[in-house]
Amino acid sequence: MEVKDHIFINGYQHISYRPEIISEEEMVRKSESFYDWLDSRRSVRDFSEQPVPKEVIANLIKSASTAPSGAHKQPWTFCAVSDSILKAKIREEAEIEEKENYENRMSERWKKDLEPLATDMHKPFLEDAPWLIVAFKRAYEFDERGEKYNNYYVNESIGIACGMLITAIHNAGLVTLTHTPSPMNFLAKLLNRPSNERAFLLLPIGYPKLPTYVPNLKRKGLDEMTVFYE
Repeated sequence: MEVKDHIFINGYQHISYRPEIISEEEMVRKSESFYDWLDSRRSVRDFSEQPVPKEVIANLIKSASTAPSGAHKQPWTFCAVSDSILKAKIREEAEIEEKENYENRMSERWKKDLEPLATDMHKPFLEDAPWLIVAFKRAYEFDERGEKYNNYYVNESIGIACGMLITAIHNAGLVTLTHTPSPMNFLAKLLNRPSNERAFLLLPIGYPKLPTYVPNLKRKGLDEMTVFYE
């Protein structure tokens, strides 16, 4: 059967996709080794001040941008911050919200559940990490006439992109943690983002401070999170 380099469907060009074909044995081996490698990832709160090249951060963001998205609208903006003054402002505003969370918004059960993570309202990693990436979801866009139109499956799309970003960070030999100071409106103001962008996730990125320690947490087993229908 002849395979063309491209065809047209509904007037749009589609190119030939040629994935690597591997044996079932190799597939099992690769999937298992990838799991073992990914299982070594941990959220880290203690960062070294060792610098990370801007080119690496750019590559991480490009990796995240390969994520699928609703109607391929790619409803995201990634703001990468290394400026120390701006990082200090972000920390200051984040800690104001976190103080309110710990003292007034969070239930006692929530705070109890956080105890194994050894986290509190103080967020020094927002200044210590050489880079912060703030992921913004783009709720809507403007056309050439300035009229507003919605994007599709925005939360799902940016959630997938952020998962791929975290994986890319681990692949680069760096560490991060997911930080979601709530509410996060201050981030749009500090970073001067337009009205269609809403802060979704903040990721400090860098090398771990050595020595560093992480909670000895156990992940759910396969039988606790999976149902096979065969």
